Amino acid sequence: IELARPVFHAGFIVKVKKILECVCYSCGKLKVDMRDPMVQNIVRRIKPQHRLKAVWDLAKAKNVCEADSLEENDAEQDEYGENSGPKPKTGHGGCGHHQPAYRKEGLKLIAVFKPSKDKQEEGSEPERRNISAAECHNILKKISDEDLLIMGLNAEYARPDWMILTVLPVPPAAVRPSISVDGGAMRSEDDLTYKLGEILKASAQVRKLEAEGVPPSVVNEHFDLLQF
Repeated sequence: IELARPVFHAGFIVKVKKILECVCYSCGKLKVDMRDPMVQNIVRRIKPQHRLKAVWDLAKAKNVCEADSLEENDAEQDEYGENSGPKPKTGHGGCGHHQPAYRKEGLKLIAVFKPSKDKQEEGSEPERRNISAAECHNILKKISDEDLLIMGLNAEYARPDWMILTVLPVPPAAVRPSISVDGGAMRSEDDLTYKLGEILKASAQVRKLEAEGVPPSVVNEHFDLLQF
């Protein structure tokens, strides 16, 4: 079943939250720097299955995706004796965006954006915003294979964007056989078949409402039914 929108997998939503706290909300780059000796030590000494927690412990406190700065290379001159100008550092290569804090509420993820220093002085409250499964899916797809290796994930067999459901496998009829009612000729479908039918109808309804241009609030009500 191809779903109208991506949805969270109940078994992976905690893992998805942990990975989101390790990477940039904007560019998907890992918030920790591979030049950091502590990160190098994690990659060198900790087994892949335990590496994500160690990286998460370092990354969760970082509120900014650190961007590379330009260094003045006054001492360096080219062959003509002229200054070669500022050169970028080779390193983290982040985008410089401020990062939200994530909260899990049921089968929803909330991003809490702290106000800037100027707004803090004015007494502004942190902005809370629902992060949809589609947004999470887009962020997770941006993570590079190198960053996945640092977190202990396999880029070929365990990409984190696969933890968000975009399609739902349908088990064969042999797994969900119909049963006879009271030993008679009437037959009743398996509970799993009924549940798959409900998911199919909910997905079709969301797709139909989106095509008709219905207000997002109405679409989200039907999407919540699909998610749960």
